[in-house]
Amino acid sequence: MRVGRIVAVEDFPAARKPAYKLRIDFGDGIGVKTSSAQATKHYTKQALLYRLVVAVVNFPPKQIGPYMSEVLTLGVPDGNGDVVLLVPEGDVPIGGRMY
Repeated sequence: MRVGRIVAVEDFPAARKPAYKLRIDFGDGIGVKTSSAQATKHYTKQALLYRLVVAVVNFPPKQIGPYMSEVLTLGVPDGNGDVVLLVPEGDVPIGGRMY
């Protein structure tokens, strides 16, 4: 699991459930990777842009409809089952490992 910074957010209308397409920068060692996140209930596209997130970067890429997700952005469900993203509490360097 690594910390990355969201550098691009787009709507993902082809997803079965409301979702965003993300591009996340993990720094020099990993680079910019794609992900999909069903985080539309708690976050606008503008609120996600440049936010730090935690993602699993060593899973194989997964095809989600027409979109290839390269990393798994982590979140937990709230009381209604809507995604709340796991984020570092402070400003930490991108690419940092979670331990």
